[in-house]
Amino acid sequence: MEAARKLAARSAFIIADLPAPALLRVADALRDSDVTLFNIGASDDRLREADCRANVVHIAPTRAMLADALAQYLVWKQWKRWLLVSGSHDSDKLEADAYRRAAARFGAKIVQERVFEDTGGARRTDSGVTLIQRQIPVFTQQAPAYDVLIAADENEVFASYLPYRTWDARPVAGSAGLRPTSWDAAQDQWGAVQLQNRFMKLNARRMTALDMQAWLAARMIGEAAARTHSGDGKTMRAFLKSPEFSIAGFKGQRLTLRDWNLQLRQPILLVDGRMVVSVSPQEGFLHQVSELDTLGIDRPESKCRLR
Repeated sequence: MEAARKLAARSAFIIADLPAPALLRVADALRDSDVTLFNIGASDDRLREADCRANVVHIAPTRAMLADALAQYLVWKQWKRWLLVSGSHDSDKLEADAYRRAAARFGAKIVQERVFEDTGGARRTDSGVTLIQRQIPVFTQQAPAYDVLIAADENEVFASYLPYRTWDARPVAGSAGLRPTSWDAAQDQWGAVQLQNRFMKLNARRMTALDMQAWLAARMIGEAAARTHSGDGKTMRAFLKSPEFSIAGFKGQRLTLRDWNLQLRQPILLVDGRMVVSVSPQEGFLHQVSELDTLGIDRPESKCRLR
């Protein structure tokens, strides 16, 4: 908290990669200042809903946005029967909730749900591969007929072991296999190669989703300063929240802010670890304002009352 106050004394904008509880504490502590926080890491929907704050701009997509992006593609493919496997941690349960909501929203059916309990055991042992090869098929057998297995495993306990090991020959999506994300090193469309190459030259590694979200936050601050010809925090913040604001993000269309909860609208990439398979929103999913608002909680559904 003290670090946040020191930053607030020097800058009108803070780019924050904090879990939801810590982000809320900082936002409330700085409520009476003129500081705006950019949330680049926390995907919790509650930060844009019941716990939304007027001094927090959200760059990271929500769990609902990510789940909706994947659901649209699976429904477009006519893979509408899902086996949902979730982890036992609280964040895994929230991710599973997002997939349940997406299924109901877009007409998919969860034929069965299973929970993979994290017992804390180590799999990286001499017998690890053998154990996994035996355990995962047994864990996924005798399921009702399904088209795709959806894994909700934010803590990375089990999902990476699912592809090619399920009892039935079915694709895996969610936390492994086909994954929804705001950015991936494989993204090379809409001029992204130049950005990827510049990042690689500067950092000697590939650009992650968190890197992109931090870059977008910094880019938004620079755009506000350039467009308003001002370094005043209030002036820049007013521009960011205005209908005139938009920014290019190497995703094929301009990104804007949802004025009801300050979430950045953005396409979501669907990746398999080697390439971008598709980009949502998918063709045919229409909206009266922006097709990007088919991803996540829309204005009529929102419980956010900015304060």
